[in-house]
Amino acid sequence: MLGRRGTFLAILGVGKTCWGISFYVHPPLLPPTPGLCHWAWIWIAAGVVTFTSAFLKVGRDRYGFAAALVPPSVWAIAYLAAAIGGDYPRGTWVAIWYLTSHVGVILWAATVPEHSVPKLPRGRRAEGG
Repeated sequence: MLGRRGTFLAILGVGKTCWGISFYVHPPLLPPTPGLCHWAWIWIAAGVVTFTSAFLKVGRDRYGFAAALVPPSVWAIAYLAAAIGGDYPRGTWVAIWYLTSHVGVILWAATVPEHSVPKLPRGRRAEGG
């Protein structure tokens, strides 16, 4: 069983991998630029590490959370830089979106304990209740 953290990492890993593969299967820019291939590999590598980490014990799964943070953090920085440089005025809003809906959610999920149900008092465990 994966547990809550593992399930989150597995779903996130599949999503990141698929997002990266989509840049090869159907690139948004025609013809595809060489930089797009690098972006694709960042997403794919992060997705594979994230997915694989889903099957590790709590504490060792931190590599999956760290890998999951890389692509959206880099994209947020790139969008913000484009906005500041005047190349993409909408970039500020896209950066905030990546920072909240991706980075923020991943940071929150990394703090969620696997088992948050309080243990029963010692006497109740012996009674089977």
